[in-house]
Amino acid sequence: MENKDKDEVDKLKTRLMSAWNNVKYSWVLKSKTYFSRNSPVFLLGKCYHFKAEDIDDPLESSSTAPSDYELVAGNVEAFRQDFASRVWLTYREEFPALRGSGLTSDCGWGCTLRAGQMMLAQALLLHFLGRDWTWTDALSLPTLDTESWTSNAAKKLVASLESSLQGERHAVAGATSMTQTGLAAEASVTLPEAYHRKVVSWFGDLPSAQLGMHKLVECGRSSGKQAGDWYGPAVVAHILRKAVEEAADPELRGITVYVAQDCTVYSGNVIDSHRGLPPRPGTTAHMDCRAVMILIPIRLGGEKINTEYLDFVKGILSLEFCLGIIGGKPKQAYHFVGFQDDSLIYMDPHYCQSFVDVSTSDFPLESYHCPSPKKMPFNKMDPSCTIGFYSRNVRDYEQISEELSKVLRLSAKEKYPAFTLMKGHGQDYDLSRPQSREWPFLGESRRTGATSGDFVLL
Repeated sequence: MENKDKDEVDKLKTRLMSAWNNVKYSWVLKSKTYFSRNSPVFLLGKCYHFKAEDIDDPLESSSTAPSDYELVAGNVEAFRQDFASRVWLTYREEFPALRGSGLTSDCGWGCTLRAGQMMLAQALLLHFLGRDWTWTDALSLPTLDTESWTSNAAKKLVASLESSLQGERHAVAGATSMTQTGLAAEASVTLPEAYHRKVVSWFGDLPSAQLGMHKLVECGRSSGKQAGDWYGPAVVAHILRKAVEEAADPELRGITVYVAQDCTVYSGNVIDSHRGLPPRPGTTAHMDCRAVMILIPIRLGGEKINTEYLDFVKGILSLEFCLGIIGGKPKQAYHFVGFQDDSLIYMDPHYCQSFVDVSTSDFPLESYHCPSPKKMPFNKMDPSCTIGFYSRNVRDYEQISEELSKVLRLSAKEKYPAFTLMKGHGQDYDLSRPQSREWPFLGESRRTGATSGDFVLL
């Protein structure tokens, strides 16, 4: 009897903690985001200008549009669809327990791992679908506004209490009201949508998922990390490399991860990664058919961000082969994907959602896409971060090196660039083994309001 009562108490505690996590980690999505009509918006290499359709003077509408980047003029909906098509990985709860810990949620500690997952997901979307792909149902996602969020959070808390009092385990609704799009009901699914669903399934919260939380935590053990620990951007870069390296799915053999050493990218090592597949029978040449995700852990300042790096960060996010930046505020990791003026656009993992079983063929996709972009001032960014790029082949890498060399000149104002590109291999320079020490996130986060020149877009 005592054991039964104890189990009921534990269940009640678990449900109450789930409801509390949803309240604690979901407030950031309650407010709308402000965007200016007078400045271009960059999203992973694409440029959107919202003012073109609102004025009659074509010279004025084009005067602020950079000529070196792809421009999508006056199309707010195109920006929204592009952003909402990126894969969004957030805190989850009630998934199978992580080995050795008993934890069934990553709330409060897994945000950097989630940001790393989002960057890796973007690399896989580029690899299989290309940068121009967008999800057909992206614009039908429900808005995460204050009223709907509060209503659903309250419903979830009530449902948790009712199920505990009744001694039954009901399936608890998610933090947002996700509507089914009907993809599973279709008799046939297009190849892009099949890849879309497959990419998302790799990041499911199951022990069997190739790139899920369970796998990443296991890979982190070799770095001395365990479930519940704080993971920094540099450690996550190495965890992603190990997870992709150990992935069993044949589709993932066509991509690998290279992590820069001491803020230095060695071209010889990247090219070797491209040619890492064994030669075909009867030949001695290695095949140039493996894509490379290039990860560069860097630090843009001391205890606080050095604002001289702003133009450099903008230049990086303006490149179409950029995968974004794993960074954030102190103790809050985000996936930065774009910018407007001096504010960074990011995807926020601090949103607690219910477990989704991705092992089923028709699992819902809606909770893996975010309809609401968020912004924060650049000067609030933590200096510790990891930049990512996608290189399809050696020819692509040669072009990427040229583009990065131009962008790196933007950080030449400082004594040292953010990172360097070197010919040859790392071992050619007799480098010692890179330190595994993580720079901590420092400082305090602050909240800011919109200025009078902004307008509510999303």
